[in-house]
Amino acid sequence: MASPRDLLSPAVSAAIARALGPEFEGTDPVLRPSQYADVQANAALALAKRVGASPRDVATRVAAELDDLPARIEISGPGFLNMTYDDAWITALLADLAADPRLGVPTQPAQVVPIDYSAPNVAKEMHVGHLRTTVVGDALARTLEHLGHRVVRQNHIGDWGTPFGMLIEHLLAVGEDSDEARLLESDPNAFYQAARAEFDGDEEFATRARARVVALQAGDEETLRLWAELVELSRHYFNRIYSTLGVTLTDDDLAGESTYNADLAGICDELEAAGLATMNDGALCVFLDGYTGREGKPVPLIIRKSDGGYGYATTDLATIRHRVERLGADRCLYVIGAPQALHLEMVWETARLAGWLPDHVEVVHVRIGNVLGEDRKILRTRSGAPLRLVALLEEAEANARREIDASRPELPEEVRAAIAPMVGIGAVKYADLSVGHDSEYVFDLDRMLAFVGNTGPYLQYATARIHSIFRSAGVEPAPEAAITLGEPAERALALRLLGFGTVVAEVGDTLEPHRLCTYLFDLAQDFSTFYEHCSVLKAATPELRGSRLSLAALTLAVLSQGLDLLGIETPEQM
Repeated sequence: MASPRDLLSPAVSAAIARALGPEFEGTDPVLRPSQYADVQANAALALAKRVGASPRDVATRVAAELDDLPARIEISGPGFLNMTYDDAWITALLADLAADPRLGVPTQPAQVVPIDYSAPNVAKEMHVGHLRTTVVGDALARTLEHLGHRVVRQNHIGDWGTPFGMLIEHLLAVGEDSDEARLLESDPNAFYQAARAEFDGDEEFATRARARVVALQAGDEETLRLWAELVELSRHYFNRIYSTLGVTLTDDDLAGESTYNADLAGICDELEAAGLATMNDGALCVFLDGYTGREGKPVPLIIRKSDGGYGYATTDLATIRHRVERLGADRCLYVIGAPQALHLEMVWETARLAGWLPDHVEVVHVRIGNVLGEDRKILRTRSGAPLRLVALLEEAEANARREIDASRPELPEEVRAAIAPMVGIGAVKYADLSVGHDSEYVFDLDRMLAFVGNTGPYLQYATARIHSIFRSAGVEPAPEAAITLGEPAERALALRLLGFGTVVAEVGDTLEPHRLCTYLFDLAQDFSTFYEHCSVLKAATPELRGSRLSLAALTLAVLSQGLDLLGIETPEQM
């Protein structure tokens, strides 16, 4: 179901063509919000010069063709068309919304959409830099699936390469069943740093590690078994983080670098045979027009290093070919840090030249900005190390528990224990999603956990408050009664509710979850104003009480659905 504004747009466009001539068919009516009406059409100002008349005259001619519009029309200023929707039309649309299990969210023509997100490294800690790609990628996956697309989650973990010789030898040194080995499940950085210290301080160990890399790349059975054990232990660690965050990634979504090992030599051979790759200082490189560095020198995309090894470019080329040819992708999303933009562009252009990426397949870099500390530098610990994600999430849960214990001590302990992670994790995720994914933001846990302002807890509290209304009423939250619109606050809330489907569709099209956050915050504010000015349980008549309960139930349904698309839980009490 489209919003009222979207429903009127084609009617106004058609009126422009009837008023001004068939050559104006399809003209954008330029509908915008207005402080004087529900919506304002501004097209007359731009059309006046083409028509050879004043904007007001153009607006008058268009208005004459809008007799059957479900809105009151007024011409104002130099040529604005102010339109105020008929209340009967709005209530009819609300009835349709209440009867729609999708709450007005459209089902779009289905596409196959692989989404590359999260992508931690085996035997390394997930840090705060992984937070945004994981949270944004998961919100997009949820939203696109809800819109009817077939989403293929691709967790491109770092599970191959030269460090694994060092890691395997350290695993053998400490023992596969040792407490040190179990650090991979709880504190992988400690395991990695111990392996690095051995590699740097013991030449015999370093020699064995280098030999182990050769054995790994050659497919030695025992080495592969040990490598698989490293991956398995790290998988347990990843899953603990994903469970805490409440994201939808599973083991079935793992598509690490090792997945493409068998394809890499063929990638190089095909590019070289096609004349796209050439040898340069012992390395096989692709040089693309327009990509130059310092002093105008061409920037190479290295697909095989001088030592015969493969790098990120080779794997990423194999990845895009796999997603197009084997997954049948229509649209590929890469939820990856903004600094990787040049690398991805070069990979995609090479893939297009090689014929692996057809023009009809869209590739999009969903650029992820940095998380900053109070000093406006990349968030780190006091020692300068990247902040561990697990520590950040534990702190968020602990702070949320303290807030809930202080504000709601009357709630049973088990209830407060269940609510705390919903609020703490929800606060972190909402703070991340509520700003443009390509922008930076300052991580401020106190602000994130605030119950006022544009925060996750504010929205969660809005849903909990509506639940409390229905508990007091002794009925389930369902929009059963007919809705009437007598007060301005009722009307404003109704119009906001009718815009939900359009906003979700916009998130799917623009890949910007912050649009949904803004909408949900505005909706919660509109409900707060409605609740303040319009008595619900003590309404003047049973009919009015039922109408306002229906508005509250619809608001709860939309808030809950919207937060679920963002991956945020909604407790029934707070």
